Amino acid sequence: MVKVLNEENFEAEVMGEGKAALVDFYADWCGPCKMMAPIVEELSEEYKEKAVFGKVNVDENPSLAQKYGVMSIPTFVVLKDGQVAGKAMGAIDKKELEEKLDAVL
Repeated sequence: MVKVLNEENFEAEVMGEGKAALVDFYADWCGPCKMMAPIVEELSEEYKEKAVFGKVNVDENPSLAQKYGVMSIPTFVVLKDGQVAGKAMGAIDKKELEEKLDAVL
């Protein structure tokens, strides 16, 4: 399950689990973001025991986007122990996201 993240719950939901996390920075109006959403959902099911999945609407949470250096969307940030361990931008294939996650698990 992909959690909806915002500035209030980000720390607790992502850092509090003690697991790796994949955060999808997106916007509702973004075509490539909509295209990637089912892939992120799929991965959240496949990796549910190993990682936390969340999505951040950059229009509603600009300070989080700025904090993680999001310059274009979609941007996928992989976090491990609270630190950025990987990043990918744009509409990419599922395998590339899996590789970023597997690198920190």
